[in-house]
Amino acid sequence: MPIYKAPVDDALFLLKDVLNYEGYGNLPGFGDATLDVVEPILGEGAKLCEEILQPLNQAGDREGCRRQGDASVSTPKGFKQAFDAFAQGGWIGLSVPAEYGGQGLPYTLTVLMSEFASGANMAFAMYPGLTQGALAALLRHGSEEQKRRYIPKLAAGRWTGTMNLTEPQCGTDLGLLTTKAVPRADGSYSIAGQKIFISAGEHDLAENIVHLVLARIEGASAGVKGISLFIVPKFDVNADGSLGERNKVSCGSIEHKMGIHGNSTCVMNFDGARGFLVGEPNRGLNAMFVMMNEARLGVAIQGLAVSEAACQNAAAYAKERLQGRALSGVKNPGKAADPIIVHPDVRRMLMEIKAWNEAARCLVLATALDSDLAHRTDDARAKQAAEDRLGLLTPVLKGCLTDMGFENAVKAQQVFGGHGYVAEWGMEQFVRDARIAMIYEGANGIQALDLVGRKLPKDGGRAIMAWFKEASDLVAAASADEATKAYAEPVKAALGDLQKATMWLMQNALAKPDNAGAASYDYMHLFGRVALGVMWVKIVRAALAKKAREPDSAAAMDAKLTLARFYMERMLPETSLRLARISSGADAMMSLPAEMF
Repeated sequence: MPIYKAPVDDALFLLKDVLNYEGYGNLPGFGDATLDVVEPILGEGAKLCEEILQPLNQAGDREGCRRQGDASVSTPKGFKQAFDAFAQGGWIGLSVPAEYGGQGLPYTLTVLMSEFASGANMAFAMYPGLTQGALAALLRHGSEEQKRRYIPKLAAGRWTGTMNLTEPQCGTDLGLLTTKAVPRADGSYSIAGQKIFISAGEHDLAENIVHLVLARIEGASAGVKGISLFIVPKFDVNADGSLGERNKVSCGSIEHKMGIHGNSTCVMNFDGARGFLVGEPNRGLNAMFVMMNEARLGVAIQGLAVSEAACQNAAAYAKERLQGRALSGVKNPGKAADPIIVHPDVRRMLMEIKAWNEAARCLVLATALDSDLAHRTDDARAKQAAEDRLGLLTPVLKGCLTDMGFENAVKAQQVFGGHGYVAEWGMEQFVRDARIAMIYEGANGIQALDLVGRKLPKDGGRAIMAWFKEASDLVAAASADEATKAYAEPVKAALGDLQKATMWLMQNALAKPDNAGAASYDYMHLFGRVALGVMWVKIVRAALAKKAREPDSAAAMDAKLTLARFYMERMLPETSLRLARISSGADAMMSLPAEMF
């Protein structure tokens, strides 16, 4: 059976020593979540994930969700009790404002809990995860009456949320959607249409499900400008907050999927269901993008979480599995063979995963702190800078962390050899579960196009220029210090590759847009490698300082320094390959006639 231990110690090190969490103490919610409070919170969250969620992961995958004759859906055995424990622990409403029934704590803590839950049981974590997205959209765009009616129950886990965008003919191009909204005399709307791939669309975990649905009001213009957002609850909600009649929304079927079997992915039918407009008519994408961006960071976290879980299992196996002898001589003379962790290629795989995980977690938490800053500060300049970084890095996080999360799960499976291919050890489930993260919430090729086509040129390139300056200043300071120079110089070179790639796009993309499209995927991964390199420079500086300050931490900090060196030597040089691909242009890619494929 697979194992999982939530990386609490690493998270605390990143918050305290690397990312200056205490420096955010003047923001609302942070005063109630000082590090001495955060540590037991994370400890309790880790305990829940390790002891309740993780043991259900394999069993839930085997059992899956089942649609009943009345269109209801049963989740795997134990999921209901686990969800009740998760909700009653206050984990869903952790960062929801207290005025709406939450605890008002930093969103950064919700992000960490999301990683722990996804690492323990990704399919289960999607139920509260979708609710987080619904909460974000309603908090930003819902009316005060809608907030009072829906948010406290969502925050308490009595109700859950979904997002309904995709239709059979309409995925990325939402302008093609046909779900219709017809006004009713009472101010509500009649929603008719079908949505597919709806995660947590129907289940038995909560009293009610609050669907957020994109639809076109009758007579609205075609394309994305005519789309509106609606609340469509499974059960109508009475004025006093009690549940009324069953709404005309139902699960038509459950999708049969490669992975995440414990999550009910549904075809949802809206047959004149009663819905309520969120925000302004024809401005639905503005509201839904809040939920989508929240979900994209959540999916990036899934990539990291599965990578972490897979790595823990692969490392444990490599230290126990005896096969062959070390090339440098026998390491285990009392046994017939040495543990496979002595073999360089096994270490290569484990080191690549671990070096990636630790930097990726740092980048995720830095982005989460930016989200807290953007939503909680009164400083207009700090708010704008945080929002710029969030917008720029969201597609990088979603695309790179999910691509590499899957790749790392495959590497971890490879460590097990043939045992990794059979279900008993659980590694093949990590591979199957990780695969979806590269696809949903905007396939990664779309994330790359969003980065190159929208985020780079936005506001005259303000976000990318600011990011370059921050990264360059950090690297310059580290290069000037003999203790960190060896770590900073490779990042300086990689940053130069990213700047050259950005300049190439500026010079070649406008006149020939295919150049941007052909370069976008490599550019996204080039950016991701550099961003993780920058995180490693921050980690190195913090590790050296902690080692000098706390001698007892020397072994742990030395391990981080070794991982950083490995990243610089073995992983960061990929940036030159990506630059070469980008600067080759689109000609060869676009010249082969379609009939020749």
